[in-house]
Amino acid sequence: MADQLPRRRAHTYLSGLLFAMGILHFVAPKPFDKIVPPQLPGDPRTYTYGSGVAELGVAAALAVPRTRRLGGWLAAALFVGVYPANIQMTVDVVGNPKAPKVFKAGVLARLPLQIPMIVTALRIARG
Repeated sequence: MADQLPRRRAHTYLSGLLFAMGILHFVAPKPFDKIVPPQLPGDPRTYTYGSGVAELGVAAALAVPRTRRLGGWLAAALFVGVYPANIQMTVDVVGNPKAPKVFKAGVLARLPLQIPMIVTALRIARG
């Protein structure tokens, strides 16, 4: 039972994080629109809403014990899938001479943090 506690916290944490971020995609979509890589065809808002729906769906899958393992696989795929947007945000912020240095440092530090999130999702997937 003691070894299940960290896993329970992990899926609860990821589910809550994805739920909150998914809601934000609809409540405040403009910041998400801005980080959609310009190489992608179509309207950035479509990608913003699509990723918001995906985050909400993955959050639900992680929250339900019956679908939790699938949710782990989906979360890992989602984190890999949205990584180009994180890179685009970093390129935009670092290249902006008006962006505060602290913000630039935070955006740079955020990129490698995706790795532990992917690893955590894979651990949940593997049960």
